[in-house]
Amino acid sequence: MSIKLYYFIFILCISLAHTSYANVIYVGKGQRITTIKKALSVSYAGDTIIVKKGLYKEGNIIIDKAVCLLGEDRPVLDGELKYEVLSVKSDHVTISGFFIQNSGRGAMDDTGGIKVYDSRNVTIAGNELLNNYFGIYMQYTTHCIVKNNIIKASQKEENQSGNGIHCWKSDSLQIIGNKIEGHRDGIYFEFVTASVIWRNVAKYNLRYGLHFMFSHSNAYITNYFKSNGAGVAVMFTKKVVMMNNTFEENWGDAAYGVLFKELSDCYLSGNRFIRNTTGVFFDGSNRIIAERNLFQANGWGMRMQANCMDNTIRNNNFMGNTFDVATNGTLTLNHFSENFWDKYEGYDLNKDKIGDVPYHPLSLYAVIVEKNPPAMLLYRSFMIGLLDKSEKILPSLTPENFVDNKPRMGPYSL
Repeated sequence: MSIKLYYFIFILCISLAHTSYANVIYVGKGQRITTIKKALSVSYAGDTIIVKKGLYKEGNIIIDKAVCLLGEDRPVLDGELKYEVLSVKSDHVTISGFFIQNSGRGAMDDTGGIKVYDSRNVTIAGNELLNNYFGIYMQYTTHCIVKNNIIKASQKEENQSGNGIHCWKSDSLQIIGNKIEGHRDGIYFEFVTASVIWRNVAKYNLRYGLHFMFSHSNAYITNYFKSNGAGVAVMFTKKVVMMNNTFEENWGDAAYGVLFKELSDCYLSGNRFIRNTTGVFFDGSNRIIAERNLFQANGWGMRMQANCMDNTIRNNNFMGNTFDVATNGTLTLNHFSENFWDKYEGYDLNKDKIGDVPYHPLSLYAVIVEKNPPAMLLYRSFMIGLLDKSEKILPSLTPENFVDNKPRMGPYSL
């Protein structure tokens, strides 16, 4: 942690003290108090505890007072693979500047490096968490901040690892600027509302970089998700904003840039889907507006199941995808307009940058592959090219209303 950030947090803790007799307590070798547990036992609400550099093996450390716990020169808190390292059971707690490692493993009690229980206004900032079962676990929390932490695990199997940042039945959270690698899911939300996930990096996680279910009215902005086992999953949720995120290199039979399962009333804008098996997969998702996104070099840019309705796909760039779009049915109740398709071969006689001929982005080969996946073996064959050209001239098998009536002649500057 930089010296400027350290002093900023220190001054903030002092200024937010709840009592007029707030103290600063020093912990470490050569100090009057040598253990964090002892410092907590003698502290009062509003105190600041500064922990000096060193290795601290104190089992489960429970914070049950409104204190600021600050690490100086990155002290190490070690759970010895037995204990939950830090348990927060008070409102108005700050934890910053620590290296937290080796929490216990326990699928029944979900142990972690830092776990927050039923608390408000907790800030966890500027820590490094390594080789914990769960990194940071929040349950029944409100108005909490998790910011600028580095969270890494090295487990190889999903059942051996929890999530990097796990949030359960919480409200008004801010998850900002964290870097998460090697956990089961990078960031996990369930029954979380009115929260923001901003500027996080989640890569090389075993399952999803971001996974949320039943989590309404949240915003996901300017995050980067790369090479996660199955990409990102959004399930059984409504009223979501996803803007300026990057979903990159999520490869596999069941891997997606983003999977939308039973999602409604979502706004998707300014996102980049690059080199994924599937950029976006829509399943049972309705009333989604997707605009000014980039779909580039994916296997499928967008796969939209026939159970999706009232979605608007406009002003996007589809470039270098094997298939720009695909569907599994003939009835499509969605609207495509003014997208750029690099496979479009129409003309623009009036020079208004809109093609004069409607574009049918769903190729006959994409329809065949959707129903018969082994047909991918014929990719790039002469016969497939001939089939697609024929279908473009005389559409017969692809849905007639799967069409962009105003295709762009050139890409948008996103």
